[in-house]
Amino acid sequence: MIMDSFLAYSAETMPFFSSLPKPFFTPIIRSPNLPVVVHRRSFSVAALQMSSKEVKLWGGRFEESVTDAVEKFTESISFDKALYKHDIMGSRAHAAMLARQGLITDSDRDTILKGLDEIERQIERGEFAWRTDREDVHMNIEAALTDLVGEPAKKLHTARSRNDQVCTDFRLWCRDAIDAIALRIKHLQVSLVKLALKNEGLIVPGYTHLQRAQPVLLQHLLLAYVEQLERDASRLLDCRVRMNFCPLGACALAGTGLPIDRFMTSEALGFTAPMRNSIDAVSDRDFVLEFLSANSITAIHLSRLGEEWVLWASEEFGFLTPSDSVSTGSSIMPQKKNPDPMELVRGKSARVVGDLVSLLVLCKGLPHAYNRDLQEDKEPVFDSVKTIMGMLEVSAEFADNITFNQERIRNALPAGHLDATTLADYLVKKGIPFRTSHDIVGRSVAFCVSRKCQLQDLSLAELRSISTVFDEDVYEFLGVENAIKKFSSYGSTGSECVSSQLDYWVAKLDLSRK
Repeated sequence: MIMDSFLAYSAETMPFFSSLPKPFFTPIIRSPNLPVVVHRRSFSVAALQMSSKEVKLWGGRFEESVTDAVEKFTESISFDKALYKHDIMGSRAHAAMLARQGLITDSDRDTILKGLDEIERQIERGEFAWRTDREDVHMNIEAALTDLVGEPAKKLHTARSRNDQVCTDFRLWCRDAIDAIALRIKHLQVSLVKLALKNEGLIVPGYTHLQRAQPVLLQHLLLAYVEQLERDASRLLDCRVRMNFCPLGACALAGTGLPIDRFMTSEALGFTAPMRNSIDAVSDRDFVLEFLSANSITAIHLSRLGEEWVLWASEEFGFLTPSDSVSTGSSIMPQKKNPDPMELVRGKSARVVGDLVSLLVLCKGLPHAYNRDLQEDKEPVFDSVKTIMGMLEVSAEFADNITFNQERIRNALPAGHLDATTLADYLVKKGIPFRTSHDIVGRSVAFCVSRKCQLQDLSLAELRSISTVFDEDVYEFLGVENAIKKFSSYGSTGSECVSSQLDYWVAKLDLSRK
């Protein structure tokens, strides 16, 4: 009876168990006429299977192989194989140093270097067999090198640990990633500056609190994003400077008693110098935290650009129209034309920020020195880089394929009393304290609201009924065109100031005004 109940339960739950990964559940096959029996011999078969696995390069003191579940859970080759080129770079530099220091022969060095060249070619041709039982990119390459060249390969790991090896690889990879991201940032800056050059003189409403505030030149607004991107690039390059120190030779955590030359390997790999403290070299991840922080700030800037352009593409604003090549439609509403790329830019910023948070939480409770937890640092970094690269690329593509609807913008400009602050400046120039000027203009706006008109529509008599300071010259300050002309402070939205800003960026980005 108990067996019948058990079999019924098993039949109901088998679909769930069979959906789990194999290490969690292995079904027992039995004859329908025999009771379920787990034989002792099945354990010996499992033991034989485990003993037939390749011995780990670190396995000398172990009598048993790891289980399939542990092997699957702890492997990192599925993602850290992305570091292969940098791992081989580090191994080349290390082998050259070992030979010069007399720790291996020149013949061994040459054999190792030829083997590494062949492995790199195999990887790039897609012919290299990545093996999970070899755990990570370092062990895969080292084991393959041993298979290829034999005994000399066993000398390559002299005075090196996977701890300093992975930190070296990772810094090299991040260094290249920063260079690639900085280039994408420049491409987006070029697209924005070109867009500014195409729309010279176009005045748009400037917003604070998403309410109309003052008139600004569209060029000025676009260059605001160019400035932000410049700081983004600067942050990345500053991060690169601090990142560019070499952990190789720190070994597991304490360095080595062998006569290595860490300055030689550092120079060969293009680092500024070796890291001074071997414990710090293998345990700290501030270089990736800083990198992902810089990426997150860039992502926020791109998200704000995306938000603005999504709003401006709406029917309510109608300030810009994306071309069909950067728009999508609706599966049910045939009239729709959606600025989806910039919506996704806005959305994907969450991933980049999330990657940073993952790394911060990962590192917050770790003791010195290396801990296996740090294996989890790769995937968030890889994801952050891939995502931010895509965001920058599609933002530039979108900028290259939008049109600002100048007539719609001009028709929308009168609303909102955008020239009110300029009118207050007029009164200040007449000797009125700013707070008093603010009050006078506020009452003038209230008068316009009651009359449903703009400040420039008021007659001089109506203005003088509010303040006798107003004179004929007041009309040189009213209207958005006149307001723009009055801006003259450094960095303002005045025509001359913006022209100067554009000149700066045209020269810096090596563009032409034409």
